[in-house]
Amino acid sequence: MIRARRARIVATLGPASSSPEQVRQLALAGADVFRVNFSHGSHADHARTIQAVREAELALDRPLAVLADLQGPKLRLGKFQDDKAALHAGQAFRIDMSRELGDTTRVGAPHPEVFAALREGSLILLDDGKVRLRVTGHGPDFADTVVEAGEKLSNHKGLNLPGNAIPIPALTDKDRKDLAFALNTGVDWVALSFVQRAADMAELRQLVQGRAGVLAKIEKPAALDVLDEILDLSEAVMVARGDLGVELNPEDVPVVQKQLIRAARDRGIPIIVATQMLESMITAPAPTRAEASDVAGAVYEGADALMLSAETAAGQYPFEAVSIMDRIIARVEKDPRWPELMAAEHDVEASDALVAAATQAANIAHTACVAAFTATGQTALRLARERPQTTTLALTPNLATARRLALAWGVEPRVVPDILNPEDMPKLAGDMALKIGLANPGDRVMILAGVPMGSPGAANILRLTHAPRR
Repeated sequence: MIRARRARIVATLGPASSSPEQVRQLALAGADVFRVNFSHGSHADHARTIQAVREAELALDRPLAVLADLQGPKLRLGKFQDDKAALHAGQAFRIDMSRELGDTTRVGAPHPEVFAALREGSLILLDDGKVRLRVTGHGPDFADTVVEAGEKLSNHKGLNLPGNAIPIPALTDKDRKDLAFALNTGVDWVALSFVQRAADMAELRQLVQGRAGVLAKIEKPAALDVLDEILDLSEAVMVARGDLGVELNPEDVPVVQKQLIRAARDRGIPIIVATQMLESMITAPAPTRAEASDVAGAVYEGADALMLSAETAAGQYPFEAVSIMDRIIARVEKDPRWPELMAAEHDVEASDALVAAATQAANIAHTACVAAFTATGQTALRLARERPQTTTLALTPNLATARRLALAWGVEPRVVPDILNPEDMPKLAGDMALKIGLANPGDRVMILAGVPMGSPGAANILRLTHAPRR
């Protein structure tokens, strides 16, 4: 089972899509990576979900990745009497540390870090910005505000402080427990939410110890001020437009999205564009034209992957959402101008010179695919960075590497026996390309590898072979 497109699809699993058969159908529809959201559900629920992905992988004979998305320090209000409260513009409203149930005049928030970060005149956004409060006074355990906009609140709604870096660690006690469980269950990627500083990613890397790829979710404006430092410690990145869009002006979000895609592509690390891509399909069988254009725009920008959240986790049309996203991506990639519009200039390091040469040669010579032999996945990722117009067939003896590469642009990963002799590569590359349908009998296959085999380092072998004739 190969993809007729280069950009990948991340599907979030949940009540609408977590059974083995549902996961298999989502993979058949086009999902390459499956996100497990640790903001919801128990460890027992997640274990069953991850097992469902592994069963689908076995049934389809294609590596599939599991992305564990840690909740992070999501700031939330407490509870209200009757579970909700009505508000009106101009009224006074207090947020404090009290555990008493809230009402129309106040509510609790168990986050002392919030009050430490406040200043008079600060803006507080509640419920993804639906309620706006302006601070008129504050102390170590309270904030007096006036309501600028918003008519109602309910239990546990989110709280954002735009323009403020909140002194709170990105990894909570819950996240540490979830991370240990996720790694023991064998997930392929770990996403850290609400990254604000490079130290957040450094801590995650130290805990993960290479057992999974580490991904930074950019959803706090403070992260943009130290973006280079964060990306230097990340193996992938996500444009998490939900919370990011709450704290940024709406007109800034598309610009930041482009900035992040370019920064990730410069480094050769996968980037996911996420949130509200096909939001209407939570309840509708087809997307809006604006949503289709949003998906297409990310593809034209060269994103490695696009993510579906509630559309597949809890929506009424999870399979249709994946199928339509698959169709939109494939249609864009058939546009003759797509390669030109997606192109991004970047400096080619000396260690990548052969990778760049392989890309250019493959594009000119009408090669069926480029077979990249890789132990760690780096050769395939370097090739993906160049955005070749031929598919990259990543051949690795490591199942963990193959699964992680399911996130990478244009990469078809497959597990093969370990090769110690470079002379064995042409036959294996040609046989595999023919077997999975990337090449027809006699088609040209380009090989990219590094020797000694099995050792990470720069690619230093480039040669041509052909798929065997039957």
